[in-house]
Amino acid sequence: MRAIASIVFGTALSLCFNFSAAAQTSEASPSLPAATPPEVSFRFDRVGLAVPHFILRIHENGSGTYQADQAEIPATPTSMRGQAAQHVDRPINLNSSTIAKIFKDERELNHFNAECASKAKNIADTGTKTLTYAGSDGSGSCVYNYSENKTVQSLTDIFLGVASTLDEGRKLEFLHRYDRLGLDAEMNSFADEVKEGRAIELGTISATLAAIADDTAVIQRVRLKAAKMLELAAEGSH
Repeated sequence: MRAIASIVFGTALSLCFNFSAAAQTSEASPSLPAATPPEVSFRFDRVGLAVPHFILRIHENGSGTYQADQAEIPATPTSMRGQAAQHVDRPINLNSSTIAKIFKDERELNHFNAECASKAKNIADTGTKTLTYAGSDGSGSCVYNYSENKTVQSLTDIFLGVASTLDEGRKLEFLHRYDRLGLDAEMNSFADEVKEGRAIELGTISATLAAIADDTAVIQRVRLKAAKMLELAAEGSH
């Protein structure tokens, strides 16, 4: 009996020691910080525009945000209603093909640790643009008005195309609420922008397009154009 008691007591001591050691090891090993999700951002600044300042922040999983300062829009004889200056901060999601292109280009540009700005003189002011990358594998940023680098130009076109669509969504929402007849001309203009590739990622304004397409008080051709754009967004082709 004494032998059995001795064995049981020894086993209990061993278990207590192992538990204590494991607890000490756990306490001595602080949790590692989470890796910073890769993010590419594009900032645009140009005084005098309807949207003189905006920032697009895009993550590699497709999520992102659009932050913009919209200038005041005075009332006109046609709409009879102006629009106060406002700040926009909204989440967005982009197509996987667009995301892949953005991050492929930023890696080609060494996380934007490269010369972006053209050294040519007397270039027209098209707005100050800033490309920035931040991630666990590095960071970088470059500022330019115009760039002769084809990859920088490609990224610029993508971000301006996304911003153009988001701003168009703002215009369509305003007209849908206050000037439905004005939707016809605006939708025609927007359709041209989409056709020429100057407005992309229609899915970012799908709720606005759906509201127009479903509104029987809107003229039929406008509703059909909105429905067609929804189809393009669903296909991921724009």
